Amino acid sequence: MDHEIIDTHLHLWDPARFRIPWLDGNDLLNRPYDVQTFREHTAGLNVSAMVYVQVEVAPAYALLEAQHIAALAAREPRLQGIVAWAPLEDGECARSILDALLAIGPLIKGVRRILQGEPDPAYCLRPSFVRGVELLAEYGLSFDICIYHYQLPAIIELVRQCPAVTFILDHIAKPDIRNGALEPWREHMATLARLPNVTCKISGVATEADHAHWTVDDLAPYVRHALEVFGEDRVMFGGDWPVALLATSYRRWVETLATLTSDLSPEAQRKLWSDNARRIYRLTAVAR
Repeated sequence: MDHEIIDTHLHLWDPARFRIPWLDGNDLLNRPYDVQTFREHTAGLNVSAMVYVQVEVAPAYALLEAQHIAALAAREPRLQGIVAWAPLEDGECARSILDALLAIGPLIKGVRRILQGEPDPAYCLRPSFVRGVELLAEYGLSFDICIYHYQLPAIIELVRQCPAVTFILDHIAKPDIRNGALEPWREHMATLARLPNVTCKISGVATEADHAHWTVDDLAPYVRHALEVFGEDRVMFGGDWPVALLATSYRRWVETLATLTSDLSPEAQRKLWSDNARRIYRLTAVAR
C-alpha cells in the first residue's frame, strides 16, 4: 500500500489529562494514545496528514481539548484539521463556544456532536438542535454525523433542513455488520447520498463486525455500497484509531480497504485516500 493517506478520523487522548467517561472499564482503550504511538502503529504507511476528531471528553473539558490539540499541531504538522465538540442542542447559545473555537485558529474545521447515544431517534430534529447545526454554515464549519444505522431517517431530514451545511457521515452510519443486516441501511444510505451536501467516511467498519472473527467478505457489501451511492468525489478514508484497535490493527484496516477498492481507477483511489479529504476538510499547510 503506497498511496498517500490522509486520515480523516484520528483520535488522541490521555485519560489522566481530560476526563473521558466512556473509557471506564475498557482495559485496551483506557490508556494514553499519543502521536508517537500513532507513528508506531502506522510505520511503513505514507500517512501525510490527519484530521483529529473530538473524543467525547466530559463537556467541561471540550474547549480545552480543542486548544490542546491545536497546540500539539505546532509540534506535529501532519495534524491539519480539528473537528471539535459543541453543544449544538443549545441553538443560538452555541454561538459562544463556536466563537471560542474559531478563536483557536484555522485548524478548527468542523464540529461533532455525537448523536448515537440519544434515546430519542429524532433528537436531531428538535428545533434548537437544528438551529445549532444551521449556525455552522455561518461559521464556515462542517458537521460530522456520528449515529447508528437506525437513526438515518432523522438524519436525512436534518440534512434536508440544513442545505447550506456541509455534513460528513462517520463510519458509514454504523450498520449492523455483526448480524449481516443490509436493509434498511442500504436504502437509507442511498437516500442520504442523493443529498449533495453530504460526504461519507469509509471508517469504523471493522468495529461494527465480529471483533475477533471478521473477514474482508463480511465488510465488502457495506463498504462497496457506501462507495457506490456516494461516488468517488464524496468518500474519504478514516482510520478511527485507536478505537478501531478493538477489532483491527491500523495496517490491517488499510490493507482491507485497499483490497476492497482495488478495482477503482487510480484517480478514484487517490480521491478516496487523500484528495477528497484535502478538499472537503479544506486542509492546507498552516504557516508555523
